[in-house]
Amino acid sequence: MGRIRKRILAAALAACLAVAPAAVVSAEGETDVDPGVQREIERQTAYAIAPDTNSLTGWPQGPSVYGDSAIVMDMDSGAIVYGKQIDKTHYPASITKILTALVALENSELTDEVLFSEDSISFLEYGDAHIGMTPGEILSMEDALYGMLLASANEVAYAIAENVGKLMGGDYNTFIQKMNERSAELGCTGSHWTNPNGLHDDNHYTTAHDMALIASAVYQYDEFRTIVQTLSYTIPPTNLVNESRTFQQKHKMLWPENANYYQYCTGGKTGYTDQARTTLVTMADNGELRLAAVVLYDFGNDAYVDTRAMFDYVFDNFSKVMLSGQEKPEEIDSYADNDAYVLLPAGIGFEDLDKEIEITDEQNREGTVTYTYQGQNVGSADVVLAKDYVAEKTGHDYTLQAEKGSQVSGEGAQADEPSAAVKIAAGIGSAAIVFVILLAVHIWQARRKKRLLRRRRRARNTGKVRSVQNDEYGGPDQNR
Repeated sequence: MGRIRKRILAAALAACLAVAPAAVVSAEGETDVDPGVQREIERQTAYAIAPDTNSLTGWPQGPSVYGDSAIVMDMDSGAIVYGKQIDKTHYPASITKILTALVALENSELTDEVLFSEDSISFLEYGDAHIGMTPGEILSMEDALYGMLLASANEVAYAIAENVGKLMGGDYNTFIQKMNERSAELGCTGSHWTNPNGLHDDNHYTTAHDMALIASAVYQYDEFRTIVQTLSYTIPPTNLVNESRTFQQKHKMLWPENANYYQYCTGGKTGYTDQARTTLVTMADNGELRLAAVVLYDFGNDAYVDTRAMFDYVFDNFSKVMLSGQEKPEEIDSYADNDAYVLLPAGIGFEDLDKEIEITDEQNREGTVTYTYQGQNVGSADVVLAKDYVAEKTGHDYTLQAEKGSQVSGEGAQADEPSAAVKIAAGIGSAAIVFVILLAVHIWQARRKKRLLRRRRRARNTGKVRSVQNDEYGGPDQNR
């Protein structure tokens, strides 16, 4: 009833505002709607669209937001605890650069050189964010990432794509292709990328859900976390420019003196084009949960107001339920991480959840389990699956594998201890060798005896007496 009442009130307000005297007739006879009135109509219409997660039975009611699409995802478990039109496509604007940073970090080193080509500069138009790079200049990849993520420099994003594309064995287009491949690998289903900076292209779009997946992936990199928490950074003089360049963080929730400061904010990325309106990705960590919030098609400062409201809602209403403390489903032998958990509000228990299992390696029985509540993802974990379950689902024969392993083990034992047949053969071989040796000795002695007899007969016949004592032993004739 509450949501219906909100929609009725929003419709009534819109109707009243539409006929209010704020409509002005111009000299040409055209009716111009006051921008402030138009914005208020849009805001109330957007607020009337309730978060989809509010329809879950027993789920705490989340705040209404101005953003047309919004999400809060737990970056470690993948749980989605707040969602409003999370799969609706929108133009991302400069939050695209989060994906550019992910692909760059995965395919280059911070010490790699980023050379700025003519192409990386010439595409810029008046009003595009940049830091004044010139063709032929060289930055380190680390400096380039700071320039792209803090100053939102579009020419730097282009140069990163060019240079990392070359490191990958291709060019700029290779990098763009990798952006699409990588987002698909992360599970993104509503995105298509045509450039690394987010400048408008009708074929360049994403969803709040996809951006949360990308944000969760890149946040695992220490280098990214360091960069996006930095408030101010200076690029030193380059090979062509003798002056340093200093620029500041654009995300207002990181600045303590700003009215939008949020104590748990640990980074993020801003974005804006006329077609995308305000887009914002924000990460937050309260020491217990690490969250990513995304708002798309929002308006200026309202993006920060929406983000704060969503973060407070999650931190106040959700807590970890450790999987190690729950009875394991029969399909699962063990969890790969003892710290795995699901994220639940008060009043909803582990026994209320359903599960979806994906087998990723049948040989080693590896897989993932995703727990859901009324279809809503509340956490995933890597698991070792039960043999019977994997065999049933894939037909893999673990009995055959065990027998094969046993045979291998038996062969090893035989190698260590010779069989009876081998022992007999060895014995016969040894006896034969001894027999041959004895026979040779016997033959040698017989021939030697004959030689001695012949010598004695010759000695008698010639009348010469020779001592053959030494000769009997094969020694020299000492008396000659």
